[in-house]
Amino acid sequence: MTPKYIDIHSHVNFKAFDADRDDVIRRALDGNTWVINVGTQIDTSRKAIEIANQYPEGVYAIIGLHPIHTGASYHDEKELGEGGKEFTSRGEIFDKESYRELLKDKKIIGIGECGLDYYRCTSESISKQKEAFIEQIEFANEFNKPLMLHIRNAYEDAIKILKEHAKVKGNVHFFAGTWEEAKAFLDFGFTLSFTGVITFTHDYDEVVRNTPLDMIMSETDSPYITPVPYRGKRNEPIYVKEIVKKIAEIKNLSEKEVSLAIIANAKRMFGI
Repeated sequence: MTPKYIDIHSHVNFKAFDADRDDVIRRALDGNTWVINVGTQIDTSRKAIEIANQYPEGVYAIIGLHPIHTGASYHDEKELGEGGKEFTSRGEIFDKESYRELLKDKKIIGIGECGLDYYRCTSESISKQKEAFIEQIEFANEFNKPLMLHIRNAYEDAIKILKEHAKVKGNVHFFAGTWEEAKAFLDFGFTLSFTGVITFTHDYDEVVRNTPLDMIMSETDSPYITPVPYRGKRNEPIYVKEIVKKIAEIKNLSEKEVSLAIIANAKRMFGI
């Protein structure tokens, strides 16, 4: 079956969904929306796989280590719950063997979210982030899996590392850079995905407008950044249609044309 919508970057694997996870996924599937849950460290990666295997079609997993989890980081209860504080205080090293073991699962369609996050960082944390990023790029190369990138305030460094190491392509999740930065990734063959932010600010209209239709993706980044008209509620994959609607509006295209293109892009990039 071909869905109408796809949320290529969600976190229904996070603790924020412990009480009603199956309801959230079923709402998406019933709404003709496929879901890719993305890991941020080993536990949330395992959870993404576990969730994907509970549904015969339409739910997939991406596994990897988020740059903020390579060192002591801000603790978010929506992600790891109250008991996760011990984990975030020490950080995680990218353990290739553990991830290699997980990769035996057929529902895994990519590596990430990996990359660079310079929002709160020191020279030591940047060095750790770069090391983990390169390791995950090489891991993706080894298994020919696309990358799911998390990049914040570090687009220039990220593209430099990708050009030096990446043999695979991927997607730049929650793109929030300039058109010049966007163009560097597009020229290198990476797609860009946009979140609910585009429904309540015009900051990224130029990038959305200029990004070719065959290089654009839709995501919610649930449970964060809920789109209009659901602001104030916890975000979930079914709301991705609001992002598709907004992309269509900005590009002055029909919603159907945009949704068909995004599905085709996701199938091509992630092999689903």
